[in-house]
Amino acid sequence: MIMNKSLRFTLGLGATVLVLAGCAVGPQYQRPDVDVPAAFKEASMSPEAAERWKEAQPSDSLERGRWWAVFHDARLDELEEQAMAANQDLKAAAARVAQARALTKDARSGLFPRVDAGFGPTRQRTSNASQGLSEDASNPPLTLWRAQAGVSYEVDLFGRVASQVDAATAGAQQYQALFRSVLLALQADVAQAYFLVRRLDAEKALYRDTVELRKQTLELIERRYAEGDISELDVARARTELDSARSESLGVDRQRAIAEHALAILLGKPPSNFELAPQPLESVAVGIPAGLPSSLLERRPDIAAAERAMAAANARIGAAKAAFFPRLNITGTGGYESSQLSDLFEWSSRAFLLGPFVGTMLSLPIFDGGQRQAGLDRARAEYEEEVAIYRQTVLNAFREVEDNLSSLRILGSQTDVQDTAVQSAARAAELSQIQYREGSTSYLDVIDADRAVLQQKRAAVLLYGDRAHAAVNLIRAIGGGWNPVIPDVTTLATDTARLYSPKFDQ
Repeated sequence: MIMNKSLRFTLGLGATVLVLAGCAVGPQYQRPDVDVPAAFKEASMSPEAAERWKEAQPSDSLERGRWWAVFHDARLDELEEQAMAANQDLKAAAARVAQARALTKDARSGLFPRVDAGFGPTRQRTSNASQGLSEDASNPPLTLWRAQAGVSYEVDLFGRVASQVDAATAGAQQYQALFRSVLLALQADVAQAYFLVRRLDAEKALYRDTVELRKQTLELIERRYAEGDISELDVARARTELDSARSESLGVDRQRAIAEHALAILLGKPPSNFELAPQPLESVAVGIPAGLPSSLLERRPDIAAAERAMAAANARIGAAKAAFFPRLNITGTGGYESSQLSDLFEWSSRAFLLGPFVGTMLSLPIFDGGQRQAGLDRARAEYEEEVAIYRQTVLNAFREVEDNLSSLRILGSQTDVQDTAVQSAARAAELSQIQYREGSTSYLDVIDADRAVLQQKRAAVLLYGDRAHAAVNLIRAIGGGWNPVIPDVTTLATDTARLYSPKFDQ
């Protein structure tokens, strides 16, 4: 009869524990609403663009992992691969992902019992008074040998441990998304640094041609001066223009050296070990469909990171709420103990203990001076902060896309106008040279026309660089291409050249 009551009590206690274990107190996570426009503003600038952008979907032809291939530049392809293999910031981001995954494993360990084993002696002597013996009674010390295993387990009654696991998992996913963000930023930085060097190469070529032209002009002026056709003033002015072009050319050399050094660092190389052969930049025109604004939420890694940060903060609210409810810790040990090592593993030496060594099995918090409420308030405030950060990240993403769409559209028209300006300036310089040789104009008019040609050509080169910069920024703003192929962060430190399609750890 007593045994049946004990069995019923055990079964009842077990059923109660199972029911309570499903009583999670944390709030259910839901992604906050954000104001998503139906289409980008720039799509309304032309019917053709609007139709193209609305049809763009994540399954289109551009590849997300090798989006720079749209520029059809083999040298850029090579540099991007080198950067992904050796950039130290990218390796640091991969290490942060590994740390976050380790924290997730640590949190998940709380879902399982902990088992320990031990072996060793203890030597102790209790007081005569504690045993009711006289002061002079014999009470020798006792050596006790133990070989036992211990088990401890916290029954997750109200979802505290599960909430911690959810928070750690979302945190790992956040760092995974941040790694993708660092990767995309690195790829964009490499492309922009490369195009900057090439733009400076174009400026260098422009100044080289200008210097050569002004050297020829100076020789012509010196011959005319020697023949007595003109005064020495024209010679001085021609020399001034030549030296000015040489000085500006040296300034371009300085800028190019600095840009090349910055590119070397992105590639994970010391500047002394890297050199990029000169290659003047030409006009860059890449048609990049922007996609619907809603797809931006799925493809931008910084938005994904902000969303996962919200999920982690929401899970931490659940853990903070669970602190108000009882905690059930089941502990026990079993094994052998004996005063003689030779008798340790005898059947009569077996022993066990079920229950905590100190305190109670079921603990209920009553008063803590507001500590738990402060923890809950803090968790809720952190969640509200992450919500605001997420919404602001989305707004910034839309702004960046709109900025670069408008930049590409306007720069295209500006480049066409600038090309016309270059042709007009070249024609004016040609006419001024003819008129000067005929003696119908002064050399100052020739200088002004020559300067105008240099100014307009340099403006055209700057526009080429701006268009390349805006194209890279637009690709970055829309989250890269479409098919994700990025380095495996788990093996990045040893083999970053391998590519894979990563998935979040679940």
